[in-house]
Amino acid sequence: MYDVVVIGGGAAGIGVGVALQSAGISNFTILERFFVGASFELWPEETQFITPSFPTNSIGMLDLNSVAIGTSPAFLLDSEHPTGIKYAAYLQTVTDYFELPLQEETKVLHIKKNGGKFEIDIDNKVITAKHVIWAAGEFQNPKLNGFAGSEHCKHTATIDSYKNLKGDDFIIIGGGESGFDAAYHLAYQGKRVTLLDQGCPWQVGSSDPSLGLSTYSLERMRENQFKQQVSLIHETSIASVTRLDEVYEVRTTNGDNIHTLVAPILASGFERGHKLIADFFENREDGYPLLNEQDESTLTPGLYLCGPGVRHDNHIFCFIYKYRQRFAVVAKSIATSLDLPAEELEEYRNWGMYLDDLSCCGQECLC
Repeated sequence: MYDVVVIGGGAAGIGVGVALQSAGISNFTILERFFVGASFELWPEETQFITPSFPTNSIGMLDLNSVAIGTSPAFLLDSEHPTGIKYAAYLQTVTDYFELPLQEETKVLHIKKNGGKFEIDIDNKVITAKHVIWAAGEFQNPKLNGFAGSEHCKHTATIDSYKNLKGDDFIIIGGGESGFDAAYHLAYQGKRVTLLDQGCPWQVGSSDPSLGLSTYSLERMRENQFKQQVSLIHETSIASVTRLDEVYEVRTTNGDNIHTLVAPILASGFERGHKLIADFFENREDGYPLLNEQDESTLTPGLYLCGPGVRHDNHIFCFIYKYRQRFAVVAKSIATSLDLPAEELEEYRNWGMYLDDLSCCGQECLC
């Protein structure tokens, strides 16, 4: 029996794996159904991190996109805004350097709790664990059913490269980061783009990029090529998408009809990544899993959540630099249950990676 099984070999799974090692836990394994960083490799070729990487370790500040102390994607990759493929290479390097116990090409089929242990069905066998950390991420679960006819759209998560898309006029549904990224790259291919959003995220007055667009996206929005090629339509919800022969008709709830010869691009985000184990969690009012102060299920002791699905009150941990702050919290909780002192985890606090006091979260910039 393992002390811990981590499910997912992405940023959350690899990062919390390093934290488990730092806590003195050695009897654990990381299960990944494809390979380390697989979701990042599936990003469109042109898509880059919106959070900048910079090798600031020498002055005691960790690279925003690092998942482990002493590492820097910027230094390793020579890139400030790495692509998904490059970031996957960083995660593989971290895995190799820390010699993490990884099982790739291992699909989790079913999990159940039997007494005080978890039984995890993988392929043709069952492994057991005292604790499970769900770190499977969300990218491979795109939202596809937001309105009638959404099956006629092409989700951003299924696009390998924007330069390979045929056509001259594009409609993008969703004005979040992925929608703006698609619009930006299509604009630089000389395409005309109409981007529709039910709100107006490019005018949200918040310094928290979880609530509005990042400064990286806002800066790109001001480039002449973007302004010339992209039309932004806000406060517009989609009623339906219909395909009429070779023409796609996008109907809005405002009663407008927009026509295009190219399948609309759906930038609707992703389903929550814990669907396989949803029954092990109570839900918050917003549908996200209800967690205790250690990111443990309030319904199933021993089951923890790591990654972009973590929520506490109104705090959203959807970026790597946010959810990595909870790795040490999870590792400390598990180490305590195993009677391990986990003293090395205090180093995480020095690097801004040990957020166990949520009262200091959510501070807005004054200017």
